[in-house]
Amino acid sequence: MLAVLGFLTIIVFMYLIMSKRLSALIALMLVPVVFAVIGGFSSTIGDMMLKGLAGVAPTGIMILFAILYFGIMIDAGLFDPLIALILRIVKGDPLKIALGTAILAAVVSLDGDGTTTYMITISAMLPLYKRIGMRPIVLAGIAISASGVMNLLPWGGPTARVLASLNQTTGSVFVPVIPTMIAGLLFVMLIAFFMGRKERKRLGVLKIDGKTPDEHAAARAADTFKRPRLVWINGVLTVLLLIFLIKEWIPVPVLFMIGFALAAMINYPNLKDQKERVQAYAGNALSVVSMIFAAGIFTGIFTGTKMVDAMASVLISHIPASLGPHWAVITALISAPFTFVMSNDAFYFGIVPLIARTAASYGVDPALIGRASLLGLPVHLFSPLVPSTYLLVGMVGAELGELQRFFLKWACGTAGVMIAAALIFGIIPL
Repeated sequence: MLAVLGFLTIIVFMYLIMSKRLSALIALMLVPVVFAVIGGFSSTIGDMMLKGLAGVAPTGIMILFAILYFGIMIDAGLFDPLIALILRIVKGDPLKIALGTAILAAVVSLDGDGTTTYMITISAMLPLYKRIGMRPIVLAGIAISASGVMNLLPWGGPTARVLASLNQTTGSVFVPVIPTMIAGLLFVMLIAFFMGRKERKRLGVLKIDGKTPDEHAAARAADTFKRPRLVWINGVLTVLLLIFLIKEWIPVPVLFMIGFALAAMINYPNLKDQKERVQAYAGNALSVVSMIFAAGIFTGIFTGTKMVDAMASVLISHIPASLGPHWAVITALISAPFTFVMSNDAFYFGIVPLIARTAASYGVDPALIGRASLLGLPVHLFSPLVPSTYLLVGMVGAELGELQRFFLKWACGTAGVMIAAALIFGIIPL
């Protein structure tokens, strides 16, 4: 009975969000409550929900203050010198422009928000692409390829969902996959090199006259909230924060709270400016953090009712024992197609916990399943279910189908490289 309720919960949840009958936020909270009541757990639902919320609270806090921190860094102009340097170096060489695009998109993606990445990268590079005749679809493809790798950052969304749904820590899931991200970024640079070389062959190296890209960057840097004199201070602060994050010297939620407080105080000592900056990021932060706490309710009920245990037992009985120890690599291989045809919410809140519980019966650590489930993310961003991708193709004047035809195969290659790196470095077992 519990297994049936569990499967129905997932099926109904996935149907409602994929058919857009309900938002993921609402479905995460209401669907498990309804099925828990049907299962006779009315008297204990409250305690289950509170326990689930307690489990995801550190993740929610981390994401909130990470968004605030990197929002301040972008507004203050931390990345402006890099943008100006890239534009100055690449000049009229399509190959250098493509490589510069990849570097810029990867750096800007540090805020974990695809929308911000596309807005900054496309705004900075599109005039240059148009001026020398490079195809804007190349710009879009390189930007989304870099974003697909950087999307693994723990405040980027998918990793946060894994941490919440499996009740794992940043140290157990994210830190070990950093080598796979490096491998993925190297492959993205290879993509950019290949695309840039094709454009160079088609166009040659051109000399740019008139208003230079540097002047465009300088105009953007004149914004009221830019702090060009504080670039080095902000850079040192960000590097220290990332070191502390990787070394786990301070709990991650507390680390980003302190980082945000220092960033706000250093860059915007005026109280009015601080309030304006927080309000500017409030919408994005609220949408992500509210989703995490809604996930806490979902996982709290799913775990407290023992539905997930019953479902795992049913699956175990139908899986050949010989495949049991290989659940991590199986998860890695299915993560790309699954996240392409369904939303992150459906996959990470509905499918991954079920896989993790099933794999645990074979001695596979849930953290390994969490790591493996992230390796298909470069493909996920090409899904028609990702809103930010529509922003990307709209900004360059292309269609989603065109982007998929040009770059989906490369995204599959990126995911393949990351899975291979994870196996080579022992991040997931074969």
